[in-house]
Amino acid sequence: MTNPKILDEIGAKVSELLANSPARDLEKNARALLTSGLSRLDLVTRDEFEIQGEVLARAQARLAELEQRVIQLEAEMARRPPISGG
Repeated sequence: MTNPKILDEIGAKVSELLANSPARDLEKNARALLTSGLSRLDLVTRDEFEIQGEVLARAQARLAELEQRVIQLEAEMARRPPISGG
């Protein structure tokens, strides 16, 4: 029968070797490089993007309303007789 203590020691050594392997270092370095690159891109979340899209749509609708109002006011001014200053 095998000694459970020996199996535990072997398991711990294997785990330690895997944790300190070059593959683990490569994964850490790749993750750090990717994180650094993405942070420089100034990305936004999908929620932030959708909210800004809604804000833009409201602003565009308001702008269209104001443009129509200006057209109406200009037409009213054109129909009025000129004010004599004398």
